[in-house]
Amino acid sequence: MIPKPTSRFLRVKCEDCGNEQVVFDRAASVVLCQVCGATVAKPTGGKAAIRGEILGVLE
Repeated sequence: MIPKPTSRFLRVKCEDCGNEQVVFDRAASVVLCQVCGATVAKPTGGKAAIRGEILGVLE
């Protein structure tokens, strides 16, 4: 049997401009909004700290 991965891609809405983009939940570097440049995800050594509204999980 093949185990299910624990990491996922998340659809996140930027707090500042409302832009939606896809972010890896265990990001290893700072993820910036593609429109306004605000920080959307910040690495913490494990799961990233998401700064915005999580709209959904992509599977």
